[in-house]
Amino acid sequence: MTEALKVLIIEDDPDVALGCEQALQLEGITAECVGSAEQARRRIGRDFRGVVVSDIRLPKMDGMAFLREILTIDPELPVLLITGHGDVSMAVQAMKDGAQDFIQKPFAPEYLVEVVRRALDKRRLVLEVRDLRRRLEQRDSLEGKMIGCSPGMQKVRAMVAGLADSAADVLIHGETGTGKELVARCLHEASRRRDGNFVAINCGGLPETLFDSEIFGHEAGAYTGAAKRRIGKIEYASGGTLFLDEIESMPLAMQIKLLRVLQERSLERLGSNTSIAIDCRVIAATKTDLLELSARGGFRADLYYRLGVANLALPPLRERREDIPLLFEHFLLQAAARHQRSVPEMTAGHVRQLVGYHWPGNVRELRNVADRCVLGIEGGSPPFGQPQPDGPAPLADTVDAFERALIADALRRHGSLARTAEALAVAKTTLHDKIKKYGLGDDNPA
Repeated sequence: MTEALKVLIIEDDPDVALGCEQALQLEGITAECVGSAEQARRRIGRDFRGVVVSDIRLPKMDGMAFLREILTIDPELPVLLITGHGDVSMAVQAMKDGAQDFIQKPFAPEYLVEVVRRALDKRRLVLEVRDLRRRLEQRDSLEGKMIGCSPGMQKVRAMVAGLADSAADVLIHGETGTGKELVARCLHEASRRRDGNFVAINCGGLPETLFDSEIFGHEAGAYTGAAKRRIGKIEYASGGTLFLDEIESMPLAMQIKLLRVLQERSLERLGSNTSIAIDCRVIAATKTDLLELSARGGFRADLYYRLGVANLALPPLRERREDIPLLFEHFLLQAAARHQRSVPEMTAGHVRQLVGYHWPGNVRELRNVADRCVLGIEGGSPPFGQPQPDGPAPLADTVDAFERALIADALRRHGSLARTAEALAVAKTTLHDKIKKYGLGDDNPA
């Protein structure tokens, strides 16, 4: 999106056309003149990288007809109309029909430049948002959803790919904000059960009084207020995936009931004696060590072993710092598309602050920072402006992680060893040795 936008001027009066073109070019704005709407139409497509300035009075197709036609191709294309004294009412109608603005003759060059700049800013934003959406839509692979090139994330993706089509239940362990539900959804979407429901339950947010009804469902009249039958979460997940988040917070009494269902793969709704077979894959997530919690009597050991057929550990963000620049770029794209804003430019200093921060909130915190950057409200919030210590990690490990992340990001952005070495101001031989040291691959072109 670095290509400069241009102004396409449609004016059959050579003197007016030349004056408009020169006024814009003197302000550094690229402009091109054509003498008819028919000539302009051949230059304009859906993603035309610019705006249109058109006289209303034109030979053959006039500016009004051209406006209506061009807006069917791209309703968001800014069209500015040049009007004479007798055309003002027509121009007002044109704005109601979708024109961006109108410029009344005679006009000062400064006014033309001002109006055109506003239209260019609007067009630039529209094109950026379209580009962001296309790029986000392309990121539908496992690599696009679980972003990162660090060894830890490569291992996680390999495990997800290997487990996705199996029937094995999975226990995901990771700190708050590491993306446990995202991994669970990736397991579901890459499996044969992708067409079934993905049912997520936050075990910590479910009151004990509602547990049976929410999880198992009930028949009409099962208790006061049960006016009609309700299908429970587990039954609703049959044929798909049941995701049990924060499983460590489930009360022991509820764990017993859940264990029975998972073992027998059947349940009974409240108020019913009929056993209903269920066929769902169970994925549980926790931020604590369930085995240790079990040893303290806070979690049933038999449920732990039932859930943990396959264990998948998610590394915290501070242990995969080389992924931070790429992740942050991804979240900037998402935030820009969501908020209809431009993507802010990230300097090398910003990258250093991002990589050097300790990220207690992990990926979720990184996403929030990206949102604040796009909205222009980052202020002094971490990591910008408030560098913080990185816990008890040894200094050498912290420096190595920081250096590895910077080199990985520079290689990704510059592509070749030579350009990367130049950008980092180091000798190619030194960079080559560091690439080998950090396992980043040494097959980059010189």
